Amino acid sequence: MNWDRIEGNWKQVTGKAREQWGKLTDDDLAVVAGRRDQLAGKIQERYGVAKDEAENQIASWERKATDSWFNKDKV
Repeated sequence: MNWDRIEGNWKQVTGKAREQWGKLTDDDLAVVAGRRDQLAGKIQERYGVAKDEAENQIASWERKATDSWFNKDKV
């Protein structure tokens, strides 16, 4: 999956992000707003992991992304 697509549809994928990283708050996800570097920072902050680990988690999550994450029926 292309990160640009995740970023452009961030509101639709925040639920998936919350499933993956349950310690992230709604405010955290609002601040992230689809920006990968911000997401890495919030994962580091909430989970106490190094930047490399946060990036690895994001890359793994990104690989799981499918078209079903982007429900075109939602407005």
